[in-house]
Amino acid sequence: MFISNAYAQTAAGSDPTGGLMGMLPLILMFIVLWFLMIRPQMKRAKEHKAMVAAIAKGDEVVTQGGIAGRVTQIGENYLHVEVADNVNIVVQAQAVATVLPKGTLKTL
Repeated sequence: MFISNAYAQTAAGSDPTGGLMGMLPLILMFIVLWFLMIRPQMKRAKEHKAMVAAIAKGDEVVTQGGIAGRVTQIGENYLHVEVADNVNIVVQAQAVATVLPKGTLKTL
């Protein structure tokens, strides 16, 4: 008498684009992430790999640790770098950060 009857509502029609529209922000974030972070990193890694493969005996290099020297021997994974007269160190080829222009070590 004082309490009104409660009736169940009918089911709303399902929206055919509801699932796609919910996933759209996630897909857009992945696309932005790909173009701003992943793709440039892959390009940089490819350029570094090509640079390391092109190192030849006599090239002047700087390692990621900041050691500058001249390549005296090239192995499969390691380089022998002369940092001073008759002072050679062995570094991983991947540790080379840059290849310097010829004659740069003389000016240091």
